[in-house]
Amino acid sequence: MATEKARQLLARLAATPDAAVPNLPFLHRALLPLLSAASALLRLPVILSSPLRSRRTLPVPVISVGNLTWGGNGKTPMVDFLARRFHIMGISPLILTRGYAGGDESKMLRRRLADTSTKIGVGANRADVGSSMLQKYGQIDPCDAFRREKLACNRVASGKSAKIGVAILDDGMQHRSLLRDVEIVMVNGLTPWGNTHFIPRGPMREPLSALTRADIVVIHHADLACEAQLETIARTVQDSGTTCSVFFSKLAPSHVFEVHQPLQRLSLNVLDGMIVLCVSAIGCPDAFIHTVREIGPLNVDRLDFSDHHFFNDYDLELIQERVRQLVDQHNKETVVLVTEKDYDRDPDVLRMLGVKVWVLSSSLQIMPLKEQGEDELLRKLKDIITATRHVVQP
Repeated sequence: MATEKARQLLARLAATPDAAVPNLPFLHRALLPLLSAASALLRLPVILSSPLRSRRTLPVPVISVGNLTWGGNGKTPMVDFLARRFHIMGISPLILTRGYAGGDESKMLRRRLADTSTKIGVGANRADVGSSMLQKYGQIDPCDAFRREKLACNRVASGKSAKIGVAILDDGMQHRSLLRDVEIVMVNGLTPWGNTHFIPRGPMREPLSALTRADIVVIHHADLACEAQLETIARTVQDSGTTCSVFFSKLAPSHVFEVHQPLQRLSLNVLDGMIVLCVSAIGCPDAFIHTVREIGPLNVDRLDFSDHHFFNDYDLELIQERVRQLVDQHNKETVVLVTEKDYDRDPDVLRMLGVKVWVLSSSLQIMPLKEQGEDELLRKLKDIITATRHVVQP
């Protein structure tokens, strides 16, 4: 419990701009010099790292999906989106993920992409994992599929070839030891840079100048940000010196399912008139809450935990008590609603709650803003891969 409170405090401080520091409680302000010193130490390896150090390659194109800040940027939904689109093109994708913090993201990807030709390799050394998977399944040149594939025909290949045609590097921007053909950087449209300080004083993993490595920047949760905010983020990206393309994305809810029946698909309308307690341990809980409110329940309450948090007995009691309070207050049944990431982290613990628990299923969508929609994004990916990749030898 103490660890969870400490994580939540760090997250609040990381979201606090310097101008608001004088308004913080004294004990919180007292932590800032220590956090700033830790940030300076953690920043040194980034500053001193050489882009010329030895980097390994894979014999298939590598697409990195990463970010400059911690959590809530839509990396995993984008990996899911790309894997499904390559599958539709007839190209079997390989997802390479570290499996951080219990591997909730990799578990979610396995479940969501079980009906595709996607392979998933988990391990800290993603070059070794990728090489091993390619030796096991073989490889193909995706450019052949690009030439054959016509987006308008909407033909699903259903994984005709088990051979891998592309590797998708999950959370790969700081994984510099593996060369990539395409660098996609995800940016949270609600809180793009936090207070601009480095971890742990702030959320930044690299400075804004790192955007010059990006081929594509995707501003996520763009549907929840105002036009002025999106313009400011896009201007900051361009001012960093990059010449990359900028796209916009959102998470679109599709259905809900009950924790005991993950294969069911209940209409979003089942939330109409309901009392909902949103419970989440994700990087951007505000986006989850906003999405649920847009669906239209009668009342929405929330319990937020730190990103990747595993629910324990104390948390379960806290959730059960909040449910009882809501039932007494509204004299109606209350449903606990969680994200897919929370479900896949530990579905068994959610089944132990003894109350109705539903899971909101959502998918990333590219928003057609500034004439930069899904077709343009996929065309950009194919153009970069075709231009930069040699034909894979059989």
